[in-house]
Amino acid sequence: MPLVPMRQILDEAAKGGYGVGAFNVNNMEQIQAIMAAAEELQSPVIIQASRGALKYSQLNYLRHLMLAAIELHPDIPLAMHLDHGNSPETCKKAIELGFTSVMMDGSLMPDGKQIATYEYNVKVTREVVEMAHALGVTVEGELGALGGIEDGHGAGLAADNVEHLTDPALAEEFVAETGLDALAVAIGTSHGAFKSLRKDPKTGAVLPPALAMDRIHEIHKRLPHCHMVMHGSSSVPPELVQVVNEYGGEMKATYGIPLDQIQDGIRHGVRKINVDTDSRLAMTGAVRKFLAEHPSKFDPRDYLGPARDAMKEVVKARMQAFGSAGHAKDYRPMTLEEMKRRYKTPATVG
Repeated sequence: MPLVPMRQILDEAAKGGYGVGAFNVNNMEQIQAIMAAAEELQSPVIIQASRGALKYSQLNYLRHLMLAAIELHPDIPLAMHLDHGNSPETCKKAIELGFTSVMMDGSLMPDGKQIATYEYNVKVTREVVEMAHALGVTVEGELGALGGIEDGHGAGLAADNVEHLTDPALAEEFVAETGLDALAVAIGTSHGAFKSLRKDPKTGAVLPPALAMDRIHEIHKRLPHCHMVMHGSSSVPPELVQVVNEYGGEMKATYGIPLDQIQDGIRHGVRKINVDTDSRLAMTGAVRKFLAEHPSKFDPRDYLGPARDAMKEVVKARMQAFGSAGHAKDYRPMTLEEMKRRYKTPATVG
């Protein structure tokens, strides 16, 4: 099976009323963990790489790892997605490498830090849509700005910043003006492990971030067929943080995105949920634990194996929570050429 257009995966998720996890990768073990989870649960999956990941792993290494994934798991619908592309040129390079989906994050300027104007966002997103759809490739855009910084990308907004949340009325205009396939919304989620500054006034304990779920509800009312994306949606389970700290880590108290809020989003049009921090925590905790318990070991396979297994369990849990488990064989995967023909019909765009 070739890599499939992400648009098909999202369309089918909408029909089935579930969400699909988009898991970030940097190396072989992460890809193996994701695919093992998808195979075991028979779940469609989105694997994504940021510009930082592409720099770390080098483009061709990552491309061939992805080709290996589809060869070894031919029955799993799999989309390869560029996360937070900073320019049309970056998106073009990803498409040339074989990515079946790209994100043009025009909410920020090409430096990935300065917040862009709405007009700039529309211009570059539409440019990528025209280029990508001509090849059957899916496009995700973003309106509003998320908190935090990841892989050097982000405006560094505080986790509780509300000034740059997505405006539902403007979202309606943005989707119409760009013709994108998926809309990343800013509702108070944040990149990284530290997603909330809220504390209980009595105990000082960190509280979950206050998400503007009403904005997702309103966008879904205005755009019932729009596929929304939740970025920065790791749940940061305390038991994973505890393992890291128990074996030498120094992570401060934190709180991720509660799964019940993600599930509420899925019921209101969220189809793609980005998860990265949870995977990192699981792997790091497993490595720290193994090396602490086996100080004489030095073979990377000895500690990367448990790290891979730990990430697999996290991915499985998210696939089950998002509802994608068991849906891998619901439909015949499309090729980019087939999706290209679909995009020629205006009713299928946006």
